[in-house]
Amino acid sequence: MATPSDIRRLALVALYQFDARPDDDRAQMRKALSETVLHSIDETMHEEEGLLFLTPKEPFNERDERRAFDLAQDAFAARGSADREFETLAPEWPTRRLAPIDRTILRLAHFEMNSGRTPPKVAINEAIELAKSFSTEKSPAFINGLLSKVLKRLQAEAAGETSAASPEPVPVEHHADAFTDADLEAHDRAIEQADAVEDANTERAEG
Repeated sequence: MATPSDIRRLALVALYQFDARPDDDRAQMRKALSETVLHSIDETMHEEEGLLFLTPKEPFNERDERRAFDLAQDAFAARGSADREFETLAPEWPTRRLAPIDRTILRLAHFEMNSGRTPPKVAINEAIELAKSFSTEKSPAFINGLLSKVLKRLQAEAAGETSAASPEPVPVEHHADAFTDADLEAHDRAIEQADAVEDANTERAEG
């Protein structure tokens, strides 16, 4: 079974394609994602669009592919709220002006942070790592700065505040140090435990 980080990378591939071809048939795009997994590297995407898909530590199974595709669909459906917040935070850089890969990373992280499916700080750290892998040298700092402001808003809402001053972007090197391998492994274990419960419930229902 692939790790949550691997599934997130696969979701990034799907979300990138949704952004590039929003009117394409979803069933066909789901099939294309399976072909990407099968070949590990999508040569067309790599050569024409510069997005390299890395082979996961563990092979993807059908459920991994489904989870990645569903995550991408949900993030794409919520792109409007993400784009509006980012435009408010950085009006000189609306998402339509961003490089497609940066826009995709930001939308994915924004959805994970706001949906509650991933701890916000973990989502930011994962987004920074995606930017390091797939985008330009300056992108991690830019993405970190925007998502840090989203985090500040979420923290203010959780504390019952109606407004909060925009924070200064956290330097990437300091931010990355705040999340150890143990933190991410603990998050991965929690996801795996939830998956095990889901599998057990499915087996009982089918039995």
